[in-house]
Amino acid sequence: MNYLAHIYLSGANEEVMVGNFVGDYVKGFELGMYPEPMRKGIMLHRHIDSFTDTNLIVKRSKLRLVEKYRKYSGIIIDIFYDHFLLHTWSKYSTQPVEDFMLHVHDILGRHLDLLPEAVKLFLPSFIKNNWIKKYSSIEGIEEVLHKMSSHTTLPEETDYAIRVLREDYEKFELDFTAFFPSLISYVSKSFGIILDHEDYADNPSISAGL
Repeated sequence: MNYLAHIYLSGANEEVMVGNFVGDYVKGFELGMYPEPMRKGIMLHRHIDSFTDTNLIVKRSKLRLVEKYRKYSGIIIDIFYDHFLLHTWSKYSTQPVEDFMLHVHDILGRHLDLLPEAVKLFLPSFIKNNWIKKYSSIEGIEEVLHKMSSHTTLPEETDYAIRVLREDYEKFELDFTAFFPSLISYVSKSFGIILDHEDYADNPSISAGL
């Protein structure tokens, strides 16, 4: 999952959220450098990634992009799923997403001293440009992918990704809708994270499979 999902799944504890936000930037041997709630957030991040990567629904989504992106398909799906989370936000949270992100920006700013150096470098742009809001539109996703391709090892196949998203938009949306509640349930039960809409965590119709 991408930034919005990771942040949302952190619950109310600020240091858990900060740890979840920086999870990709902390190596295993560095874990002990951080306070316990932040360590919990880092481990939560890793478990969310593992649960997502091995889920059959997510694998189905990845297959639509594997021709061009291969091992990077999961990165694209993470962004697509954040797009659908933004569009269905009211199903998962009682707080408007704009207010939620302002609160997140405030938390990250107040915990700047705990952030890895790489995160400190991109955080000002992340906040100033309201990076997550860009995921709300296909045009915004296109902009994000172009920038990622120019600054990372992500292949420059943005036109292909956008074409597949447009052609299979409803399929991706159905995949997200089927998958995300199972992730909420996993996080709630495994880490004791309390989220806004606990009915999603306890709904017996939710499953982690197809």
